[in-house]
Amino acid sequence: FAPLPAGDRRRAGSPAVETDFMPSAPSGVPALVRRLAGVAASRKLTVAVAESCTGGLLAASITEAPGASSYFLGGVVAYSNEVKVGRLGVPLDDIRNHGAVSQAVATAMAKGVCRRFGAGLAMAATGVAGPDGGSPAKPVGTVWIAVAGAKRSEALQLHFDGSRRTVQERTVAALLLMGARFAEGLRASGRPGADE
Repeated sequence: FAPLPAGDRRRAGSPAVETDFMPSAPSGVPALVRRLAGVAASRKLTVAVAESCTGGLLAASITEAPGASSYFLGGVVAYSNEVKVGRLGVPLDDIRNHGAVSQAVATAMAKGVCRRFGAGLAMAATGVAGPDGGSPAKPVGTVWIAVAGAKRSEALQLHFDGSRRTVQERTVAALLLMGARFAEGLRASGRPGADE
């Protein structure tokens, strides 16, 4: 892994994360999937995902590796706000007050898919992949990622430069790393209080 270039670091005011190191290229994704699979096996965790800007790429990356069925339950591609609200239980007020690309919505997506699938670990992403759709407050490349267990969650804002595909691939890599690190702090799922 390499430090994120300056344009890729989390923005000031975003929640803390244990380190500013993130994968430097999508080529690291298979290794990150193996790391996630390993910690899921050791912690007896099941995994579910909720994706907006990545459009299913996270689930595809996980299921590309043999043996994914042993821990991966599935996911929801919640591209529209209606699906975020209707399928994941994202509060409409969160979208109205903060926008679809926000800490509140990313966290609600992760918590929602965690509940919906009964997963021990959930991961979610929402962002502006581009090339259109950005604003001065949320330019193209702005991404919020979140992870959730039964009783706690974390969220992180990132900004990636590059093409639409690059933003999507870097988001997947960052979320896999965040999810693996979060899972490494959990005990076996499926029991109340498992992630305390």
